[in-house]
Amino acid sequence: MSMDEIRSTLFTAKLRWLLAQSLQRGERVLWQGQPDGIARMMFWRFLWWIGIPWLALVAIAVTRGWIAESAKVLLVLGVAMVGTPLLVLLRDLQTLYVITNRRALIVRTFGKPTVTDTLFSDMDATFEILDIGRGRPCALFFASGISPRASDTAYTGHYGFHCIRDAVAVRDILERARREDAARPAGTRQGSARG
Repeated sequence: MSMDEIRSTLFTAKLRWLLAQSLQRGERVLWQGQPDGIARMMFWRFLWWIGIPWLALVAIAVTRGWIAESAKVLLVLGVAMVGTPLLVLLRDLQTLYVITNRRALIVRTFGKPTVTDTLFSDMDATFEILDIGRGRPCALFFASGISPRASDTAYTGHYGFHCIRDAVAVRDILERARREDAARPAGTRQGSARG
């Protein structure tokens, strides 16, 4: 697996800059990658199947005068259904997952730029891969007990990298980095709290 899986987009430079600002002295990037935005967008495509006919029906109803006052609300709902998969793609293009020799980071420039880190000591003893089958991208969860409302957290409270390809290889990199970090003398370890 490539150690540099960031696709070149309009957002690449800002993601790399934010990552560089977040790295601590002596911290090395072991792996970086992005969620598969196309796969996640296609997961939400069912909203197009509902939203496009919805918008067509609203347009027909407005032109025939069947609805007047509720037209704006119905139009907004239709636009939201059609736009959601595209917003998911845009968010994923502005997300970078990183494993360093000290922690895992999620770097995001969508909306307000954020860097969320999880120290190896704050991770679960066993990492979980949520495999949706047929070679599709999977989720790699490395922490649990987090509010499902938090970004990058499943409804079960599991937190980690979503929609990544070859999650097994990424898990192996993360496990190896954690083992190597644990083997270092305590005085040489650094890090910050998750968040």
